[in-house]
Amino acid sequence: QVQLVESGGGWVQPGGSLKLSCAASGGWINLMGWYRQAPGKQRELVAAISSGGTTYYGDFVNDRFTISRNNAKNTVWLQMDSLNPEDTAVYYCYGDTIGRLRTNPTGLWGQGTQVTVSS
Repeated sequence: QVQLVESGGGWVQPGGSLKLSCAASGGWINLMGWYRQAPGKQRELVAAISSGGTTYYGDFVNDRFTISRNNAKNTVWLQMDSLNPEDTAVYYCYGDTIGRLRTNPTGLWGQGTQVTVSS
């Protein structure tokens, strides 16, 4: 059974940076990425990357975040820079066996990691 294990969340001041990582174990994942959910809001795509290197970003990212992966290690990283309080949310790692985004994500989910941006 494939599992996704996240790390790297925490607290940061506005303008700061955080790097999230997610490792898949127990099987191979084609698309890996991150969604987030803030209190009272719907879950939304942050970024995703296929095994072939195709990347997807949420509209709010505005070049502040960079997603990367190591296929051999089945690991994905999300470098987040210029963070602002609106980025505060629980960030969930997502994995799928297909190499593109589904309209409704129905793949695997990690347990979530809290990211808090405040002064």
